[in-house]
Amino acid sequence: MPIAIEDLPGDVTKLVLSGRIDIAGAQEIDMPMNVVAGSRRAVVIDLSAVEFMASMGLRHLVVCAKSIFSKRGKVVLLSPQAPVEEVIRVSGIDTLIPVHTDEAEAVAAVQPTPG
Repeated sequence: MPIAIEDLPGDVTKLVLSGRIDIAGAQEIDMPMNVVAGSRRAVVIDLSAVEFMASMGLRHLVVCAKSIFSKRGKVVLLSPQAPVEEVIRVSGIDTLIPVHTDEAEAVAAVQPTPG
């Protein structure tokens, strides 16, 4: 299974993706990502175990992020491997979804600000 969902302190949800997010992998992450995007407002998407990301995988990241943003939530990407990070940067997705290399920073970035 290329996706695991973890609840972290502070109402933060961590999605851990792994393997190849090609057409088959994208189909497997579709429903779980939609559920999280529809119900959570603070999401860290851990890409450290993703070795390949196809355009369908990128699409799921963007759709998930836009759904979370529409509820005034926050989402960040965590520690993509170099080839995946290059695809994210070349496609410009990093301008929509911030990329972090430190988990504590990523979690802090999505937590709601008081007030």
